[in-house]
Amino acid sequence: MVQLKTAAEIEAMRPACQVAANTLVMIEPYIKPGITTDEINQLVHDYTLKQGGIPAPLNYRGFPKSVCTSVNHVVCHGIPDKKKLKDGDIINVDVTTIIDGWHGDTSKTFYVGKPKVRAQKLTEVAREALQIGIDVVKPGATLGDIGYAIQSFVEKNRFSVVREYCGHGIGRVFHEDPQVVHFGKQGEGMVIKEGMVFTIEPMVNVGKHPVKVLNDGWTVVTRDRGLSAQFEHTIAVRKDGAEILTLPTTKG
Repeated sequence: MVQLKTAAEIEAMRPACQVAANTLVMIEPYIKPGITTDEINQLVHDYTLKQGGIPAPLNYRGFPKSVCTSVNHVVCHGIPDKKKLKDGDIINVDVTTIIDGWHGDTSKTFYVGKPKVRAQKLTEVAREALQIGIDVVKPGATLGDIGYAIQSFVEKNRFSVVREYCGHGIGRVFHEDPQVVHFGKQGEGMVIKEGMVFTIEPMVNVGKHPVKVLNDGWTVVTRDRGLSAQFEHTIAVRKDGAEILTLPTTKG
C-alpha cells in the first residue's frame, strides 16, 4: 500500500533529506587514494550525529555500519572495511539519515584520484540516467515510464541496468511501496500520483546486468566483475512534476 504524503509530511522529511545530501558534500574532499572505507564510515557517522540525525543503515536488518560504500565492481550494499582506496577507483557512497522519525536517502559515485576513461563514461551515464528518470515523473505517468526512460538511455550508451535492485517508497519507513525499477515499458506499472515520495537510484554496469550477493549476506557485485556506478535522489511528486528533496544546502 503506497502511503501518499501530505505537504506537511513532505516538509517534515526535508531536514533528513538535506542532511543526507550535505553528508555527500562533506565527504567528497576526503575521498582520495589511501583512505579506507572504514574511515569514510566514521566520518559519515560522526557528521550525521553532529547534525542531529541517526544513520539509518546502522543495525538495519543487521547491517553493521552507518553507510554503504560500494567500490568498483560492487553494485550496492558494500560494507566499509580497512581496505584502502586506490587511484582510479570509483566508489558509491550511499547515505540514509533519520531525523524526527523521517528518512532521507541519497547516493553518489565518486572518482578516487584520476578516473579511467571507461569508469568516467560509466559514472557520467549513471548520473544522467538518474536525471532522465526524474524528468519523467509527474502525476499520471507510470513507474514503467521511469524504467523505460532510464533503460533506453543506458542501453543506448552500451551499458546495462541492474534488474534485481530498485528504488523504493520512503518516509517514516526506510523502504515502503512502491518499488521503482529502472527498466520497463512505457505505460506499464503503477500510475504516479501527487504525494508519492520515493527514490530513483539506477545501478549501471559496464558489462552485463546480472549480479550476486557475497557470503556476508549484503555485498552485491556484478557477476562478470565489471564496474558498476549509481546515483540516487529522494523525490516528492508534486502536481507539476518531481521535486528533488535530497539537494544539498551546503557547498564543498
